[in-house]
Amino acid sequence: MYANVQSKVVIVGAGFGGIAAAIELQRHGFSDITILEKATEPGGTWFHNSYPGAACDVPSHLYSYSFAQRRDWTRLCSPQEEILRYLQGVSRTYGLDRITVPGSTVSSCVWDDEDLQWTVTTTDGRTYDAGAVVLATGQLHQPAFPRLQDAESFEGHSFHSAEWDHEYDLTGKRVAVIGTGASAVQFVPEIAKQVAALSVFQRSGNWFLNRKNRPYPALAMKAIDRIPGLQSARRRFLYHYGEVLTAAIRHPNTLGRLVYFRSASFMRSQLKDPEVRAKAWPDYTFGCKRVLFSSHYLPALQRPNVDLVTDRVTGLTPAGVRTEDGREHPVDCIIYGTGFRTNDFMFPMQVTGTDGRDLATDWEGGAHAHLGISMPGFPSLFVMYGPNTNTSGGSIIVYLEAQAQYIRQALETVRDRGARALMVRADVESASDAALQQQFAGTAWTLCDSWYRTDEGRIVANWPGYMREYEAATRQLDPAQFAYIGMSGDVATESLPVETSSH
Repeated sequence: MYANVQSKVVIVGAGFGGIAAAIELQRHGFSDITILEKATEPGGTWFHNSYPGAACDVPSHLYSYSFAQRRDWTRLCSPQEEILRYLQGVSRTYGLDRITVPGSTVSSCVWDDEDLQWTVTTTDGRTYDAGAVVLATGQLHQPAFPRLQDAESFEGHSFHSAEWDHEYDLTGKRVAVIGTGASAVQFVPEIAKQVAALSVFQRSGNWFLNRKNRPYPALAMKAIDRIPGLQSARRRFLYHYGEVLTAAIRHPNTLGRLVYFRSASFMRSQLKDPEVRAKAWPDYTFGCKRVLFSSHYLPALQRPNVDLVTDRVTGLTPAGVRTEDGREHPVDCIIYGTGFRTNDFMFPMQVTGTDGRDLATDWEGGAHAHLGISMPGFPSLFVMYGPNTNTSGGSIIVYLEAQAQYIRQALETVRDRGARALMVRADVESASDAALQQQFAGTAWTLCDSWYRTDEGRIVANWPGYMREYEAATRQLDPAQFAYIGMSGDVATESLPVETSSH
């Protein structure tokens, strides 16, 4: 066994990823674990995103841990409150509440080349030494705001959907929603029933598929609860259904065309108003951007008190929103449905590896990591929901469980070899990244600009294949792909290259 500090693991983030990692490590004998969570409670994105209508668009029997299945979900796709209760319940069941430190925003993770350990520092000055660090901050935790001219001049009320102001009463107000991504698609139908006038400012339309998401009938809930094997059969079906959507995105000219026709037919049936249809219709290949599931958003755009605006927003005025055509749209409140700074990952956190290596500098051309988990020059530092591990057609929980098992294997390898830490070899990471990027060729992901990509066009968010392929790739860690630090009591890094490779 290693020295006391080397057996310590610090996990940053108590969302689905951090909780999965802590449970996996505990199950295999790692007991000295600390979870640092910036919020007052665990839950990650499901704690912060409490806007009206917030729900998952992945069915709950798949959007849940394989080891913590429940049979009493009230809907196919559960609302935010139910997912949060589930996640916090799992945390308590596995005793993670005793090792979680809430209100802990991490400002830096710094590797010490002499002591061969990490120091994790929070914004209030607390420090934690550890032999390994798991960054489970995810991709959806930093709200993104558009850069608008004279934004500070607006005299009304405003907030981001991820920071919903529940104290502000929207009843009878004139409201602007800037952005039409996944969050706006859920809250617009809810607030449209409440406000006097709603202006929805759209940069580009979305492709939609049907999702009614009614509560389960009592008979269906009884069947799920009592019929042996029904739960697991539903989960398997949903898994393969998600793989079909990924296949449609990977093959836009064959299967993608079939799913496109299904989406287009559904959208035409919902968009009765030809003017709204023309505005809301997407102008890019199906699957290039996130496909959304809703049976309520498009009808909401056709309500008499809702105006879909497609002229580009150029700035704000004291009274409202100014668009490119010179119009001013007077409103009482602006809600930003502009999503998250997905490509920032854990930043602005400072992450410093061997020889003062800066992760932000390494990722200036776009984030990259071996299997989305490990980076050369950063010993025993692991990322969950990292670069190229987002899914367009399945459940991110499948990826997070696979990552947790892979990280556990890495730390077992360190322990079994009597090392102090390990880090992926630069040549291995470079080769795996090059192979991964090549897999995007010919897919829908490359056919437009989206939040999946950097400004230079590099896709940094999504996994280019299927869930089953990611599970296979991470199932068994290959020790030969890593360099080992501090073997047999040494205090020197093995002489294997960690230079920055071309990406």
